[in-house]
Amino acid sequence: MKKINIFLLGLLIIGLSSCKKFLDVKPSNSGDSDLAIQTPADAQVMINGIMRTMSSADYYGRNFMLYGDAKGGDFTIFSQGRGQDGLYTFNHQVTSGSNVGFWSQIYYGILQANNLLENIAKLEANGATGFGSAKGQALTARAIMYFDLVRLYGKSYDDDKTSFGVPIVLNKLTSDAQPLRSTVEQTYTQILKDLKDAAPLLPKTKTNGYINYYGNLATQARVYLTMKDNVNALSAAQEVIGATSLYTLYTNANWVTSWTTQFGSESIFEIGVVPLENDLTTGSLGFYHRRRSHGATTALGWFTASSYFLTRLGQDANDVRWGIMAYDETAGNARLGAIYKYSGSTTLAGDGKATPTAVNLKLIRLSEMYLIAAEAILPTNPGQAATYLNNIRKRSPNLAPATAATVSVDMILDERSKEFIGEGQRFFDMIRLNKSITFNDELGAIPASFRTKTIDRTFFRTRLPISQTEINANPGIGAQQNPGY
Repeated sequence: MKKINIFLLGLLIIGLSSCKKFLDVKPSNSGDSDLAIQTPADAQVMINGIMRTMSSADYYGRNFMLYGDAKGGDFTIFSQGRGQDGLYTFNHQVTSGSNVGFWSQIYYGILQANNLLENIAKLEANGATGFGSAKGQALTARAIMYFDLVRLYGKSYDDDKTSFGVPIVLNKLTSDAQPLRSTVEQTYTQILKDLKDAAPLLPKTKTNGYINYYGNLATQARVYLTMKDNVNALSAAQEVIGATSLYTLYTNANWVTSWTTQFGSESIFEIGVVPLENDLTTGSLGFYHRRRSHGATTALGWFTASSYFLTRLGQDANDVRWGIMAYDETAGNARLGAIYKYSGSTTLAGDGKATPTAVNLKLIRLSEMYLIAAEAILPTNPGQAATYLNNIRKRSPNLAPATAATVSVDMILDERSKEFIGEGQRFFDMIRLNKSITFNDELGAIPASFRTKTIDRTFFRTRLPISQTEINANPGIGAQQNPGY
C-alpha cells in the first residue's frame, strides 16, 4: 500500500477550504492557487492569496519575525508561560514546540506559487499573454520562501553547503509524494534561479503591497550576502539604492512617524494588513511587542528588548529610534524595552486603519540596502563602506561618523541591530557572520535548560528539527533529520 504524505494531503485540504471561503465571501486580499485562472486579473487574485499566506501568524505576520529577534539576543522574556517562550529558550522538539508551523505554512505558500505557475505555463503554451508580472511575483515569492526555509532548517551556506537543505518542490504533487531534502547548495541554486528568472518580468514601478523588480533585487542582495558573494550583493543593493525616483531614506525627522504610514518612501516590499482579512488582532506581531496590559488586558508583554540591545541603542540618547520604544513592565516605567513599530506608535496610532493591530508588514526597507552595500564593499573599499553606513548611522546624531579607519563589520552589525529591532533579522545576521549570541536570561531569571547562556552556530538547536508528523508521513526524510534531535 502506498503511504500517504499527511503533510501534503493536509495542504490540499487547506487549499480546498480556502477556495470555498474565497467563493463565499470574496475578500479583496485573498485567493487560492488551486483555482484555475483564465486572465491576468485572475492571476493577480492568486498573488493576493500568496501574500495573505505570507502574512499568517506562522510566518511574517508574527512567529518568523519573533524568531529572529528572540533567538538572536535582541529580545528577552520577563516571565515564562505567556506564549512562544520556546523561541527564546530554544525548546523546540521533534514532536512539539514553536517551530511546527513554519514548515507547513511556508510549504503551503510554495504550493500556491507552484499551482499558479503551472496554470500560467498552460495558458502561455496556448498563446495567452499578459501574465509576466504575476509569474515574476510568484517566482520571487517562492524564492523568498525557500530562502527562509533553508535558513531555518539548514546550515549556513559558508558552513557546509553540502549538508541538508530542504525539499525542493516546483510543481503539484500527488498525495503519496515523498520529496526528500536537497543540499544547502542546491536550495540556494534554485533560489537564485527563481529570482533571476523573475526579475525581467517585474515592473520597475512602485507596486504597493506586491513584489516589483526592486523587491526582487533587494531579495537577491540578501541572498548573495548570506552566501558571502559580496560582488553580487553589492551590485544588487546599489541598483536599488540608485532607484531614487521610487525610494528615499527617511530623514531623522520622519523616521518615527514612518511607522504610522503605509508604503512609505523606504518600503521596497511591504505586505498590506487589512482588518477582517489578515489582521491577527490580539495575535499580531505588534501586540506581542507591547508591554503588558497596554491597550488590553490580553496584552501579556510576551517579549521585551534585551539589556544588550538597550545598551547598544543607548550609545546615543538622541538616537531617533528611541521613538518607537516605550517602558516595559520590568522597572517601574524606567526601562524602555517595549517595541511599537508594529503598533504604529507608542500611543497605538496604527498606520491609518481602524485598528492598531492591522499594521502593514515592512519586510524589506531601503535602509537595509545601504547596510548590505556597506558590508559587501567593506573588504575592498572601507571608505565607501563608511559612506554607506553613515547614511544610516546618522540616525544616532551624537555618534561620530564612521571613517575608513574605524568602520568594521561589528559596527555595521550593531547598526543593523538598532535599525531592524522587531523586524526579525538579528538571529540570521549573527548566524551568517558566525558570531556568538548571548542571552539576557537574568532579566526574568529564566531557566533556559535547552541551551547555554552563549551559543554559536555549532549549537545544533540553531537549526530546527523536521517534525515527527512529517517524518510519519514521509519516512525517508526521517533519515535526513538534523543532528541532535
